[in-house]
Amino acid sequence: MFSKSPAFNLKAVLLETGLAADTLRAWERRYGLPTPQRTAGGHRLYSQYDIETIKWLIARQAEGLSISRAVDLWNEQTASGSDPLAALAPLTLDFTPTASATSADTNLNAIRAEWINACMNFSEVQAEQALNKAFSIFSVEAVCLEVLQKAVAEIGGMWYQNQASVQQEHFASGLAMRRLDALLSASPAPTRTQTVLVGCPSGEWHTFTALLLALLLRRRGLNVIYLGANVPSERFTETVQKVKADLVVLVAQTLSNAAHLQQAALSLTVQKIKIGFGGRIFSLRPDIVDYIPGQFLGDSLEGSINEIESILKGDSKPRKLKAISQEHHAALQGFNAKRTHIESTLKLKLPALSIGTEELDASIQHLGHNVAAALQFGDMEHLSEEMEWLKMLLHAYNRPKEELVHFMESYSSAVDAHINGQGDPIKKWLRSYAVERT
Repeated sequence: MFSKSPAFNLKAVLLETGLAADTLRAWERRYGLPTPQRTAGGHRLYSQYDIETIKWLIARQAEGLSISRAVDLWNEQTASGSDPLAALAPLTLDFTPTASATSADTNLNAIRAEWINACMNFSEVQAEQALNKAFSIFSVEAVCLEVLQKAVAEIGGMWYQNQASVQQEHFASGLAMRRLDALLSASPAPTRTQTVLVGCPSGEWHTFTALLLALLLRRRGLNVIYLGANVPSERFTETVQKVKADLVVLVAQTLSNAAHLQQAALSLTVQKIKIGFGGRIFSLRPDIVDYIPGQFLGDSLEGSINEIESILKGDSKPRKLKAISQEHHAALQGFNAKRTHIESTLKLKLPALSIGTEELDASIQHLGHNVAAALQFGDMEHLSEEMEWLKMLLHAYNRPKEELVHFMESYSSAVDAHINGQGDPIKKWLRSYAVERT
């Protein structure tokens, strides 16, 4: 909540709100809002809560209400027991139980462990019971962030380390997504006029983070339109124009989808639309943020919410974007033009492998998407994390690491055969990656 301790004089308040002194005095005299305290000498002292109250009233006027109607609306909300500023306060999690609960199995960590165990045993009933218990004790925000988000991430990590099957991971994700969908559908109607679009760019199918973000924003009173997975850039622009959105939030988890996000953001920027973006890949490779227009929302959902509030208030500043080198630009053009030929040559160069043809083709395609994305962001090192896909495939088939080395060398040779000197950034990285593993 905003502090109610008196700390600001009249001049500071006028600078912060842009309101004229006579207008502010008239509001206090006629309507009793805000309610500053007085020093011993009779000077007004305002709290941060008073300042936000003034901003709230100004915002209602901007929406077309008279000051008297805005004050009536304020009084109606406070009379009903709700705080008009609650949706504007910086996001904080309430971990205090809403009912008496002191046993060991009613803290969030224990409930998360209980939910994970239920998912690993494919027990939907036990998983739902654990969540129902959590929601009966803690706030929606606390349960979603501390139980669902962390549990899904933990199970994903277990799958990555071969401690959980893909079926267990999909089962847990499905349960979590269904609960978030239900919570979003049951959210109260928006109390604020700002509209925010939330979605994932073309190719991005991992929607847990985007859906959770949409839920948290909806619960702060915003009009949130959730577009879901795999949204082409032109669809974002089309929807923004139709609903007159104040902000578009884009979420990507992988390098190749960050490249798609960049294209969507560039398209939206041409339309002078405000953009916020985030996702796993930006934490792993923070340098790519400098190539994407809009505002990076940070590494946590809590921080993202507060950043979005700042953007909607107009507090964000334009950033100067970086441009990739001519060498990387030329390599990207050459690679995109000859990619089909490169991949066909690669398949001819590879020896017979025990890996299934479909999985090998998917791996080659996956690598190609990420080579293009790394070039698009001006640094082939961005590709390093994405190589885990191919390494895991070889591991699953009990193939020796030498086959990965041969794969990289063959890819480098195929690049050289089709785009020659243009492909130097690709060849250098492939060969250095292979050398590191010999």
